[in-house]
This record gives sequence, C-alpha cells and structure tokens, in this order.
Amino acid sequence: MNPFRSLSVRNFRLFASGQLLSVAGTWMMVVAQDWLVLELTDDSASALGIVTALQFTPSLLLTLLGGRLADRYDKRLLLTVANLASGMLALGLAVLVLTDGVVLWHIQLFALALGVVNAVEMPTRLAFVSEMVGPELLPNASALSAAYFNVARVAGPALAGLLIAAFGTGPVMVVNAVSYLGTVVGLRMMRPAELHRVTRPATGTRIVDGLRYLASREDLTLPLALVAAVGLCAMNFQLTLPLLARTVFHTDAAAFGLLTTAFAAGSLLSALVTTGRRGRPAAGLVTGGAFGLGLVMTLTGWAPTFATAAVGLFATGFGAIFFAQAANHRIQLGSDPTFRGRVMSVYTTIMIGSTPLGSLWVGFLSERLDARAGLWFGGIVTMIAAATVHAVSQRAQARQASETLQAPQTIQPTPR
Repeated sequence: MNPFRSLSVRNFRLFASGQLLSVAGTWMMVVAQDWLVLELTDDSASALGIVTALQFTPSLLLTLLGGRLADRYDKRLLLTVANLASGMLALGLAVLVLTDGVVLWHIQLFALALGVVNAVEMPTRLAFVSEMVGPELLPNASALSAAYFNVARVAGPALAGLLIAAFGTGPVMVVNAVSYLGTVVGLRMMRPAELHRVTRPATGTRIVDGLRYLASREDLTLPLALVAAVGLCAMNFQLTLPLLARTVFHTDAAAFGLLTTAFAAGSLLSALVTTGRRGRPAAGLVTGGAFGLGLVMTLTGWAPTFATAAVGLFATGFGAIFFAQAANHRIQLGSDPTFRGRVMSVYTTIMIGSTPLGSLWVGFLSERLDARAGLWFGGIVTMIAAATVHAVSQRAQARQASETLQAPQTIQPTPR
C-alpha cells in the first residue's frame, strides 16, 4: 500500500508543496507572535489568551459564511485571495515590529484580521482537498495534508526559536509573509480541467439548508458534539505550550521551539499512520481516539521535568491528530458533496471557533494556578466527553437495531 498515492495527482502535489512552505511560515509566526506578546506583557497568560481568542473568534462567527462561499464559488480563486490577504497582514505586522512601533493592541488587531481571513480559507481548503483528488483518494490526501502540516509544524517552531534568539521576532514575521506565495503559486499552476468539481446549484446556496441536512444525520452530529468538547477544552496548545515553557520550566525561545517541535513530531507520526485509511472510520474509533488524547494530556500535566514534558507532548500531539483525522474523515466521507463545504464549515467552526472561549478559560486557570492546570482540565473533560458520546452512540445503534427488527418484513412469494 502506497501511503503517498495522492501525490500522483498533479494538482494535489502542487498544492501540498506550496502548503508545506506556507504552513512552516505560519508556525514560525505563531511562535514569534506568542513570544512577542509575552515579552510585551511580562509573561501575562491573560494577555496571551486574549490574543488567541481574537485570532479564533472570527472562526466562531464567520466560518459558516465561509462554507457557503466555498459551496457557491470557485474554491481555487477563494484560496488564492485568502493567502494573498494573509501575506499582506503578516507583512504589515512585521513592519511595525522592525520599526519598534509595535504595541499590544497592534498584535490584537492583526490577530483579529487574520482570523477573518482564516474563517473563509479553512473550510474552503478542507472542501478543496476532495475536489483535487476525488472521493477514493480523499482519506489518503487528508492524512497527507495533516502530515505536511506537521512536517511544517516541526520545522517551523524549531527554526523560529533559533531565529528569534539570533535576530528577534520581526525577521521571522517577514519570512512568514513571503511563505504565503508558495501556496499562491501552486494554486495558479493547477490544471482546472483535472479538478473533480461538483455541479454548483443554480439557486442560492443557503447556510440553513446545510444545517437542516446536518441535523438529519445523527452519525454526523455526534462526532461534531465530541469535536466541540475537545476543541473547547483541550485544543488550546497555542496557549498552553508557551506558558509551560516560560512559567513552569523557565526556558528561552529555543527551548520553547523544542517543546513545540516535540508536539508536532507526534502529530506528524500520527498523520503518517492514518495515510493507510481507505474508508470512513467507525464511530468507536473517533471516541476511542478522543479518550486516548484526554489520557495522555492529563499525564503530561504531571510531567516533572522538561524532558518528560517533551515526551508527553509528543504523545499528546499524536493523540490530537489521530482524533482530529478520525473525526474529519467520519464527517467528510459521510457528507453529500453538495453540502460538503457547509458541513466542513460547521466542523471548522466547532473545532477552531471554540478555541476563543477555551483559551480565555484556560488562560484564567493558568494564571490562577499554573500552566499545568490547562492540560489537566482539557484532558479530564475530553475523557468524560468521549465516554458520554460513546454511550449515546451505543444507545442510538441499539435503538436503530430494535426499530429494524420491529419493522414489518416484506414476504417474498415462493417461486414455483
């Protein structure tokens, strides 16, 4: 079995190559932005939580609109415009940093603006993967997307830590601004005739139609409910990792990059493991993945040393991507292509949009207790949510089986 079979598709190969550069730049920017906020605010967890919340709030409010746009308009064009806009925003913030004119509200404003762009880019990108490779290669392409994302997540923070230590945060932000051109060039080099496009509806594409479709599918709403709990309480690593590095282990930027790299390395391994998936995962795999994530997060919260924390974060990164991929594949492969953009916008809204609320709460806990509390809280809630959704899913399956047995059977005539 070839784990890289989706790369035989030219359009996807171009997209993945561009994304590898762009995502590496993005993760360099994440490290630089978080470090800059902590420097400006004397290591304030609340200030970092507010910046994180501002960056993800538009996903909570606008991603459904982004999914509607993805179902209605050319995804390739939308992604081109979104990446150009992100590059200009990154460059604007870099100029402020390099000229020593940056203050906290500048970072907050640019974080909010970037969140607006991401509210369109993320559901469009998720839906565009199936358009590039078709339904048969979708699980493999989705897993490879997570793989290149995490290759970049390994390389980006490690390089950012070294660059920040040597040159400061401004040059790192310039590198991120330029990196968006990788995705733009890859998109414009694609062959549109080779895309697996579905017929766009002649009438207006309404958000409410996608929500009604989703409400009728219990096999989609249950994993989405679990994604909501995990996204709200556990997926706050952009906040917990820098706080763990600076306030618990008292490290420098380079060591912070190493913690982030350990997390990303586990994520990469998980993504490579899931490249072999060929079909829609079972509901039990989704809930089991969530429970495993909660368990390793909780154990990592008790890590006594920097080295054991790095090992725990490696396992946490593995669990986070394993769960996210299983949920993504179950939802996306179970959706009608006509509604896929809107369904994935709901997935994105829940997974990413819940982060503002979670980051504020985790920031509060971390400031009142310490950074470990964020890991304990997220891990325990994730395990409880996984067990609850599993129990509800089992009851639903039992009910469906009972209804099937009680349904009147059609008597077939005996052949003469």
